[in-house]
Amino acid sequence: MASNANASKSEKISLSKLRPGMYVLAVFKKNKDVSIKSEGYIINTAAIDKLKDIGIKEVVVDPTREKKKDKIDRVMPDITPSPVRKEKSSKPKKVPLDVEMKKANKLYNDAKVLQSKLLKDISKGISIDIDEVKNSSDAIVESIFNNQDALSCMSRLRMKDEYLIEHSLNVSILMTIFAKHLAVDREIIEQLALGAFLHDIGKILVPSEILNKPGKLTADEYDVMKEHVNSGVGVLNDLPNISSITKSTVKEHHERLDGKGYPAQLNSEQISQYGRMIAIVDSYDAMTAERVYKAGMSPIKAFKILVKDAPNSYDEELVDKFIQCLGVYPIGTLVKLNSGKLGLISQLNKSRPLHPYVKVFYNTRLNQAIPIEEINLKESKYKDQIDCCIKPEDFKLNLKAFFNAAFLN
Repeated sequence: MASNANASKSEKISLSKLRPGMYVLAVFKKNKDVSIKSEGYIINTAAIDKLKDIGIKEVVVDPTREKKKDKIDRVMPDITPSPVRKEKSSKPKKVPLDVEMKKANKLYNDAKVLQSKLLKDISKGISIDIDEVKNSSDAIVESIFNNQDALSCMSRLRMKDEYLIEHSLNVSILMTIFAKHLAVDREIIEQLALGAFLHDIGKILVPSEILNKPGKLTADEYDVMKEHVNSGVGVLNDLPNISSITKSTVKEHHERLDGKGYPAQLNSEQISQYGRMIAIVDSYDAMTAERVYKAGMSPIKAFKILVKDAPNSYDEELVDKFIQCLGVYPIGTLVKLNSGKLGLISQLNKSRPLHPYVKVFYNTRLNQAIPIEEINLKESKYKDQIDCCIKPEDFKLNLKAFFNAAFLN
């Protein structure tokens, strides 16, 4: 009898009938598995839009537990779609790095040109071509699924005077790699890549004397700077066919779990999984970027700051997964070995994260270039170990030239 009573409390309805205040017990997505951490209330229409974005068709609700919005006490968390299981034979083969690197190099440079065009158009009040942007961000996703090491490596090559252009592109690359690592559905990854590509477009409307100020901003200047988020959302609101997932990456990239972020001071229960992800990715890329007035820090130092600031600012579990995703020494990081050789991290060793592959090209003891060679640091025949991360200017290196020789030629 008890089981029948419990069953009578549940009702399967189409997503179109779902409304704020309803209590959800389960969700259904046609032809795909969906994992949900816990049940809960639908707090607003944005939550319903997110379910729609990931392809949810039907939900099971408990009509007896429906509440008014102001009395909701248990919000349903974001749903993460589980990857669709495929036969081994259908799994796409990884494209060799040297093949994908040449494609990624062109893709990266073309995306920089597009990003520059977007910023100029927005500053002039010209509506942007969202289809052109989506084609570029979809190409980023495609390259990362072919071989993520190619664009990961490209994202480490910085130009001090192109921060705003490169930052958004790099965040899109890193967000895609991170989401792929978390086994997010490809269709969702494409929406996240687009949002990351556009997350800082509102900055072009910030006065340049504030945007490029080398010193600390005053309280008034900081208030102006924070408006870039709302400005970016405003641009997206004027564009057709922008999903709520894409918008959430723009809206939430500066929100923090302790409610001290901006512009809405959202707390941990209000920030989506995707907002938590881009907060980590955006902060990491900003910390490691070279700017005209600020030197970028090493990936390891940036990781330490993210760990220190979790769980107050950042999701602790996601920070750990982000570091696992990129590796202790991310692809493209310039390192010095204890033998005095300099090289770029070219491959990760998942089982031995402190012993990646390194393409060496310079000997600091001889102060000269050496034949390019890839060393697997976990192989016992090599005594080399990583001594530290370095910057090209430490040894007056033309890193771009060495990169082209090591990866493109």
